Amino acid sequence: MSVSTSTPEKGVAVVTVDFPPVNALPVRGWFDLASAVRAAGHDTGTRCVVLAAEGRGFNAGVDIKEMQRDSGHSALIGANRGCYEAFSAVYECEVPVVAAVNGFCLGGGIGLVGNADAIVASEDATFGLPELDRGALGAATHLARLVPQHLMRALYYTSRTATAAQLHAHGSVWRVVPRGRLRAAALELACEIARKDGTLLRFAKAAINGIDPVDVHRSYRFEQGFTFEANLSGLADRIREGFGTGPGTESEEGRA
Repeated sequence: MSVSTSTPEKGVAVVTVDFPPVNALPVRGWFDLASAVRAAGHDTGTRCVVLAAEGRGFNAGVDIKEMQRDSGHSALIGANRGCYEAFSAVYECEVPVVAAVNGFCLGGGIGLVGNADAIVASEDATFGLPELDRGALGAATHLARLVPQHLMRALYYTSRTATAAQLHAHGSVWRVVPRGRLRAAALELACEIARKDGTLLRFAKAAINGIDPVDVHRSYRFEQGFTFEANLSGLADRIREGFGTGPGTESEEGRA
């Protein structure tokens, strides 16, 4: 289980997440991801960061089993803070971030890609927030950056997912490619970006963030307050008691 960084092309850093079996990140994993993205962006030789994942899916959110093992609230607080740090690191990265999304992108995965600058997805990629089925709330802030407002609400309330093709039609996914071409396609876009002047790219990222109509930090933090309230009331625990045990449960739902 790891978060690693490589530099396959000049000016391009690839931050790769690998937490088998489904990339459901424990508390430490979210903080490690935040540190890796910040370090890559702070490197003056980097002009673009690619955020990628190994395995069956891009990200299945937080490791709920870690929370279930915790008799108190330390795991919940850690996950809240870890997700906030990782999402912020992507948004605040000093250079553009391209998310290379394969398979499922759920929960916290939406927070990552919703804060990225561009998304390249494989044909089998799906995006969604199953939070209400997990006894949690959050990342509607980021889903709203991917789809129109009413679609975001319908997806959120139903816990349904949208395909890469649907997000491409809405303009939030730059390109949809066969899974075997995903890494190459993401690198192609990253290299095109990296050919620009490095200093000007950093100015551009700061300028674009500065004109965002929604303060993503405050908006997401507001959502997190309701997640904690659901846990304090015991509601979240009651919902999570049956997590991953219902009929038709897929393995990617067993940890996220």
